[in-house]
Amino acid sequence: MGFNLKSKVVFFATNNVNKFNEARMVLAEYGITVGMLRVKTLEIQSESLEEIAKTSAKEAFKHCHLPIIVEDAGLFIAGLNGFPGPYAAYVYKTIGNSGLLKLMENIKNRKAKFQSVIAYHSSELKMPICFKGEATGEITKKERTEDNNSGFGFDPIFKPTNSSKTFAEMEIMEKNRYSHRAKALRNFVEWYKRL
Repeated sequence: MGFNLKSKVVFFATNNVNKFNEARMVLAEYGITVGMLRVKTLEIQSESLEEIAKTSAKEAFKHCHLPIIVEDAGLFIAGLNGFPGPYAAYVYKTIGNSGLLKLMENIKNRKAKFQSVIAYHSSELKMPICFKGEATGEITKKERTEDNNSGFGFDPIFKPTNSSKTFAEMEIMEKNRYSHRAKALRNFVEWYKRL
């Protein structure tokens, strides 16, 4: 008996409406409805995005007992030995884009990658399952945004490979063609469709 994907609903535990809107658009392409759930998730300090996402998904699931996804992302800059990595959110909060650009001032190698891990948990699973996505690119010399800017975080200084624009200069639909988060979500959907 095939199931009807149209009736599928998952919840995204996040306080970031920008992340939620990106996820909503990707999942809508597959007929999956997503609700935003603001639950306090435990965010452990770890070198591993997967560990962080899994722990957050387990915590969020304990609060709501609904089919839930949690996302954790990191920015890994080659010229800074992979910094800020999984600590990207903290680094953004403390020094922001201008601070990161200052660190990069005399660095020739501007290659960087965004990685995303989506962890899914539901009552059918013993443990959350993780799905990964990656966007390669480079760190620009200065912040670049559009007036209609939907970019957030490090989006104004990250230009993906094969694009002339930073993430912050793109509309959501365009960003979702390159984005680490969109790739992780599509990997999740491929698995979820087979459920």
